Amino acid sequence: MKLYYATGACSLSPHIVLREAGLPFELKKVDTRTKMVADGTDFTQINEKGYVPALELDNGEILTEGPAIVQYLADQKPQAGLVPQAGTLERYRLQEWLNFLTSEIHKQFGPLFKKDLPEDWKKMIHENLARRFDWLTKQLQGKTHLMGETFTVADAYLFTLLNWCQWVGPDLARWPVLQAYHARVGARPTVQAALKAEGLLK
Repeated sequence: MKLYYATGACSLSPHIVLREAGLPFELKKVDTRTKMVADGTDFTQINEKGYVPALELDNGEILTEGPAIVQYLADQKPQAGLVPQAGTLERYRLQEWLNFLTSEIHKQFGPLFKKDLPEDWKKMIHENLARRFDWLTKQLQGKTHLMGETFTVADAYLFTLLNWCQWVGPDLARWPVLQAYHARVGARPTVQAALKAEGLLK
């Protein structure tokens, strides 16, 4: 399999999951501004939507959208325990988390990476994120991971999103529970390996 990624982008989530599942893969770096792969390929010929992640399967098919990709990867190695069994209520709880993260957290962050974002808009987005972070703090009270004691693909996603706070805010120090969670997940060997492979750790 080939994972098309951009350094530190939401593609970090399936990158972590690939390593957690122990699946063989090749990383293909994409410049999201020029839409070019490092090897000179036009990325829009791989994913017409023009954004990462994209997963090229061994049969040549392309799978896009992070929440779909991480579930596909986890289902290839069920013994890794990265997703609950299909058809169970717990699996739908996981999908509930993935949907919340993609719509209520991920999409909020997008505009913050624009250099010309007006300050009043930035303030409004930070306030929206703060409300979501307040709620997340309550959900993580007394738990190691989003689903309890077990690390799942949802944790790979949330870690990736919280990681963006270091570049565009808000300051995670305001939410000690989330800060501790981010540090805990970030200390996992697979996460460290993914960060290092993307040039985010020395």
